[in-house]
Amino acid sequence: MPLTTRSETKSSILRSKTLTSIPWLIHGFSTRLQGTSRVYGRNSLNLGFTKQDSRAFVQRNRMIFQEQLGAKTGKKLWPLVTLRQVHSDLIHCVERAPEEPLTGDGLITAAPQLLLGVLTADCIPVVVVDTKKHAVGVFHAGWRGTVKRIVEKGVGQMELCFGSKPRDIKATIGPGVHNCCYTVGEEVRAEFETQFAYADKLFHEVSESDPIRDKYPLLFMTKRAPGHSELPSNIFLDLIEANQRQLMDAGVSPKNIESSPLCTSCRTDLLFSHRKESGVTGRMMAAVGVKREA
Repeated sequence: MPLTTRSETKSSILRSKTLTSIPWLIHGFSTRLQGTSRVYGRNSLNLGFTKQDSRAFVQRNRMIFQEQLGAKTGKKLWPLVTLRQVHSDLIHCVERAPEEPLTGDGLITAAPQLLLGVLTADCIPVVVVDTKKHAVGVFHAGWRGTVKRIVEKGVGQMELCFGSKPRDIKATIGPGVHNCCYTVGEEVRAEFETQFAYADKLFHEVSESDPIRDKYPLLFMTKRAPGHSELPSNIFLDLIEANQRQLMDAGVSPKNIESSPLCTSCRTDLLFSHRKESGVTGRMMAAVGVKREA
């Protein structure tokens, strides 16, 4: 999916072209551009309350993000609902901003003028929209949330809470770490194999290379057949494909599922990446809300 940005006009938001055509919807995926934070590069739009950044800068960044989204009525910004994210399958149906912080990794609502957001810096953000019931959801899907089927369960929760029909749902998978960069351990593959019949389609292996070994193979001879010790392989996981399949398993039409081509690890000029930046980085936000109907 070609997510579009208008950074050249001082906007830091990526949007789905398909979802942008829905007149009652507000949505967007933030980047690291055009903010006020200093610790993750000059003028970065960090939207997470990280230990390195100032709370005041983050609050200002959130205001900038909401202004650019258009999540406001007159001059008043909509309430922003976020979560204490714990890599779970916990999903909350909200009608108003809660008095106490919620714990979980998914939010759904049909209430107007309420902005839902999840934070990411490699994990996969997924926005789901019921075009008939005017209901929306946003989900944080790392590998743990994905193996627990959070997005598939999210569609089910929308059916339960709002009477949503999968045929009416459109979904957008935002920027996250792609299978070109997302290495995992054997234990992660084993987790997926216990849950999904198609797990083998989600992983690929690449053998490590060693220029010295390639140039001087005789130095690495062993007594074991065939004579050379083997280099270990790296295991790569495709979280994008995994979440696309879950949406389809939930009944969403493939033609209504879009995904960003942007890999957070490859594009640290534009996006935050927890892995690529060794854990010292900001957070992006995927957000969605319903405008008040006329």
